Amino acid sequence: MKKILYLHQYFKFPNENGGTRSYDLSHSFIKKDYQVEVITTTADVKYKENKWTKVEKDGIIVHYLYLPYNNTMGVMQRIMVFLKFLYFATFKLLKLEGDIVLATSTPLTIGIPALLKKAHSKTPYIFEVRDVWPEAVIAIGVIKNKVLQKVLYALESKIYKHASTIVPLSTDMQHSIVRRYPQFENKTDVVIENIAEINRFQNNNNTINIEAIIGFNPSFSVLYAGTFGKVNGVNKFIELAERTLVLDPKLVFILIGSGAEKESIKELALRNKVLNKNVFILDSISKSELPAWYNAVSMGASFVVDIPELWANSANKFFDTLAASKPILINHEGWQADAIRSRNIGYVLPFNITEKTAKDFVEYTLNKELIEVQKKNSLYLAKEKFSLEKATESYLKILEKNIAYV
Repeated sequence: MKKILYLHQYFKFPNENGGTRSYDLSHSFIKKDYQVEVITTTADVKYKENKWTKVEKDGIIVHYLYLPYNNTMGVMQRIMVFLKFLYFATFKLLKLEGDIVLATSTPLTIGIPALLKKAHSKTPYIFEVRDVWPEAVIAIGVIKNKVLQKVLYALESKIYKHASTIVPLSTDMQHSIVRRYPQFENKTDVVIENIAEINRFQNNNNTINIEAIIGFNPSFSVLYAGTFGKVNGVNKFIELAERTLVLDPKLVFILIGSGAEKESIKELALRNKVLNKNVFILDSISKSELPAWYNAVSMGASFVVDIPELWANSANKFFDTLAASKPILINHEGWQADAIRSRNIGYVLPFNITEKTAKDFVEYTLNKELIEVQKKNSLYLAKEKFSLEKATESYLKILEKNIAYV
């Protein structure tokens, strides 16, 4: 039985808050007779006493390093967390035996333990690109030092060079990699987008009583379930809500999650007189609780700030919405906007919110016939292109090719 050593700094089970791509893939690999050992971090205080804690759950062996991290941390705090994980994960990985390493970003430094493992024991590695680092973080102004930028680009190039396969999570990410490193084009020919976990969303009949939570039955409801971070553009929901409140006060925006910007978003909503009127900001929930919310709302949403490098994202919110058979609302261009328009699965909102923007969106929400068509189209696209089965099938081909090559 072949063993995969899975490097993911933020590995989550479905009963936790966060993306479950790595869990879903790991669980699928095990069903295909692979062993999976994960190296990750946790903020759970029950693991605080030991440097590493080994846990086996759902057939997956997980090595937890107690290392708290959250979106409210400053840049230097985050860098220190990345470096600590890099240091401890490298030594842990070197001690483990496996046939292949699957290293999934972010951060970019996740590739360093995989590099060293290959140098030490000739174990090949796959590098999965969830965000194109350092391009994205430089674009948003997090890393301004030119010397550090060059160092990070050199690291990116080295990680790509020694990877057996590079797996981008969107065609836009693939184009970015090939544009900057054309010599690695043959390594990036398979794009495996984030996963629309259809079974999780379609085989769940639970639903949320929105009226009991917000005090009235909305005419149309938009759900954002994700991070309140600097790159997520959640403030745009507040701008849109302020404009739509006078047009349709029962069109509501439900924002669920946590992050550095959450309190400022609440304050903005309060200042703009939309908080608890048509904007409702709630606490984070686990992945397993999400289907009940999607069953209750009219539409899912995924926003980012107006920086083109971020349009390549492959956000869980987009795929969860499709798996739930709901139309998707985004506020940016890129491959997702192309999919929305070509497959008629949602609405692309202009980044600049004007009275006309609000009026057009309200008119869209009243088009019940269109919404019903888009709901069906969303689920069809999820099954056709983004299902767990499709992703697993693509990954198995990569794994078999790389392990057989060794």
